Amino acid sequence: MKLLKKEWTLCLHPAALIMLGLGTLILIPNYPYTVSFFYMTLGIFFICTSGRENHDVAFTLTLPVSRRQAVAGRIGLCVCLEVLQLLLCAVFALIKTRISTAPNEAGMDANVALFGEGLILFGLFNLLFFPAWYRDIRKVGVPFVKATIAVFVYIVLAIVATYAVPFVRDQLDTPDPQHMGAKLLFLLCGLVFFLGTTLLSWRISTRRFEAQDLQL
Repeated sequence: MKLLKKEWTLCLHPAALIMLGLGTLILIPNYPYTVSFFYMTLGIFFICTSGRENHDVAFTLTLPVSRRQAVAGRIGLCVCLEVLQLLLCAVFALIKTRISTAPNEAGMDANVALFGEGLILFGLFNLLFFPAWYRDIRKVGVPFVKATIAVFVYIVLAIVATYAVPFVRDQLDTPDPQHMGAKLLFLLCGLVFFLGTTLLSWRISTRRFEAQDLQL
């Protein structure tokens, strides 16, 4: 818990807070709302890049903590930001439904199923970015680019599915509270995916970080 506090107070980059504010994009009509979640991954990238430039890893490892705990602290901070992004987007989604009930022509409506998509996006990013970064903490850009490519492939597929896949088109991509059972099930699947991939990411990242020969 103290290490997580250190991450919040010393490592949180202002860009991450700005990205939280981009949850307001859900208020824009006919916008690919799933992209709103992507911006937090940019915030995470800035946190890791700033930490590298400020030699945060060298500082952290001078504290009475293990490498395993150091990885848990950084991923814990990023997961907290991802959850905050989801919560803020949920608030703006509620406002959106009060303002307009018009369907979104650019992907999933601002409904419960949208947050299942957001959880899957974050889980995918965590699984691809952190293990690649902790293979060599000096290289942040390449892991981020690879994870971003996968995330945008997922976003495109998710948008196409709202037109091409009957289950998504007819049940998930509908205004709330229509087909709420299917949407809640999808949300639960997204949550399970997010938790599973993030836990796996932490384990792989820890193993790679512990094996890394650091020259700090």
